[in-house]
Amino acid sequence: MADGISSFWGPVTSTSECCEKNYAYSSYVAEFYNTISNILAILLAFIGLVNAIRQRFEKRFTVLHVSNMILAIGSMLYHATLQRLQQQGDETPMVWEMLLYMYILYSPDWHYRSTMPTFLFLYGAIFAVVHSVIRFGIGFKVHYVILCLLCIPRMYKYYIHTNDASAKKLAKLYVATLSLGSLCWFSDRVFCKQISSWPINPQGHALWHLLMGFNSYFANTFLMFCRAQQRGWAPKVVYLMGILPYVKIEKPKTQ
Repeated sequence: MADGISSFWGPVTSTSECCEKNYAYSSYVAEFYNTISNILAILLAFIGLVNAIRQRFEKRFTVLHVSNMILAIGSMLYHATLQRLQQQGDETPMVWEMLLYMYILYSPDWHYRSTMPTFLFLYGAIFAVVHSVIRFGIGFKVHYVILCLLCIPRMYKYYIHTNDASAKKLAKLYVATLSLGSLCWFSDRVFCKQISSWPINPQGHALWHLLMGFNSYFANTFLMFCRAQQRGWAPKVVYLMGILPYVKIEKPKTQ
């Protein structure tokens, strides 16, 4: 929320701001809560990364967890500075991440193995170049929503073809965190004027970050379970310290 305060980073150059007072706690951090709320996403992605490497999942899941970490770090830099360059460093990884989800979701049934990753890579590269030149506003949001919608039918197909109750619970948690997070994001964007007059700002965008950190983790864990089923690795959902779900597999000795 722009308020004319000067800072270490200079004037705000990003095309979008959230409903949080700028530089309320430090001249080095523009949006404090929106910045630190990304830490959870980094932590959850790191836990998923360790599990993927330790159990020797396919490299696509290693890349997926790393991309979640990169996205959260980019978001931290953007909200800390509110600069156009850092905004691109947040938005471009968002698109790349969705392209990676599309690959993981659709590649098992893709008959021509090299065409899909080649197309998605070129699409992501072209988008990055164009996005660095053109200041997309609402166009970026529409584009991102379309990419998300393209993934939903495939996620639903995986859900209905999975009989494991624990795995289905992961998918339900994915939907719940996405829905609640979207509500927080929408409220922060649309009702900022009203929220600003409240004694306490609920920090809807920061809550969006927290919920989307869990959302990405649940989505990744569900996809790892489904992929392990496809590969015949006898997956099961277990819980870290009885709280955080993750996938445990048993690969055949030949693998």
